[in-house]
Amino acid sequence: MSDIRIAGIVKESIVDGPGLRYVVFTQGCPHHCPGCHNPQTHDPDKGYLYSIEKIFAEVKQNPLLSGITLSGGEPFLQAEKLVELVKLVKSINLSVIAYTGYLFEDLMKSEDESVRELLELVDVLIDGKFDEKLKSEELRFCGSSNQRLIDVKRSLESGEAVIADI
Repeated sequence: MSDIRIAGIVKESIVDGPGLRYVVFTQGCPHHCPGCHNPQTHDPDKGYLYSIEKIFAEVKQNPLLSGITLSGGEPFLQAEKLVELVKLVKSINLSVIAYTGYLFEDLMKSEDESVRELLELVDVLIDGKFDEKLKSEELRFCGSSNQRLIDVKRSLESGEAVIADI
């Protein structure tokens, strides 16, 4: 198994998706959104390597987890490695949420097979760049009102973004 370059891990979170979640903050982000909550994750050369095997072992140790959340940074920059992790997580019937600065429609059109595969494995995608002008503390699991919570399976079936009911 390989390593993922990460900025950090939160082993139990209730703010990064429904239920109790294990959150992987990936390192590296091309978006550089003004007002970003995690600017320390932007430089792809910073952070540290963490093994997929170790992450999965930690996830399995907590029977209270509802799933994992991929945050960042930009998780889709490390799609190939995250596909390995997500397949393991799905094998024990946990849900997967991913945050991305990309739009769902752009990820759907990606020619990178690993980006497409990761997208297909994610249950809920929270897409769109953070927009400081649209920031709201009232939003559930989003930082700004332009971001969408997308039901990926239903969206791929319909060919357009379907808002998730979570």
